[in-house]
Amino acid sequence: MAIPYEAGEPLTCQQIRELDILAIEHVGIPGLVLMENAGRAVAEFVYQILANPPRAKVVVLCGPGNNGGDGYVVARMLRNAGVPAGVVLAAARDRVRGDAAANLRIYERLEAPLLDASESGSDERVSEAIATSAVVVDALLGTGSSGPPRGLIAELIRRANASRANRVAVDIPSGLDGDSGSLSEPCFRADATVTFVAPKVGFEAAEAREMLGRIVVADIGVPRELIPGRK
Repeated sequence: MAIPYEAGEPLTCQQIRELDILAIEHVGIPGLVLMENAGRAVAEFVYQILANPPRAKVVVLCGPGNNGGDGYVVARMLRNAGVPAGVVLAAARDRVRGDAAANLRIYERLEAPLLDASESGSDERVSEAIATSAVVVDALLGTGSSGPPRGLIAELIRRANASRANRVAVDIPSGLDGDSGSLSEPCFRADATVTFVAPKVGFEAAEAREMLGRIVVADIGVPRELIPGRK
């Protein structure tokens, strides 16, 4: 039985960032622990929606930041559960740093499927991975990104949106502004969004709802006493 979690009131992206800082620097919860909890929450949700987990392919699209770091955890957890999951890396490895880089190294040491979409000749394999997956997980851009998705990330979003897969966003659909709810072109069109700590204020915008799908708010271990709107 899952531990219940009350989402509380919507928060701005800046409030979420401040909560991360408080949890890491003042409470002492390592960022890797928060990332592990976030990835596990998404993996558990994805597992629940799979009709036949051992035979359902899942591809996780990972960007260069912490959102991508969550994605490596998602893929690792699903593989631990027997799901044939793999990663498409949407950035050169030297752009992945900090906790995200630590989780990329862990994932690579498992010798699990990883496609580097920036490599020459990878286009066909990436397209096939997305087209043949039951679920595509968007771990490309998080709440810290600004401006419309560009280059390879934009192309991966378009391919995901054109697929028949069930689409799940990690924390926020890539291309959606978490504060205003405005959409960039392209924007990941999610069937479900597993967001962390609290809903973002922009989720209430009418145009945002079309991209969010079902919203699931997950606990990643930030103490409830720190979260506005929580007793």
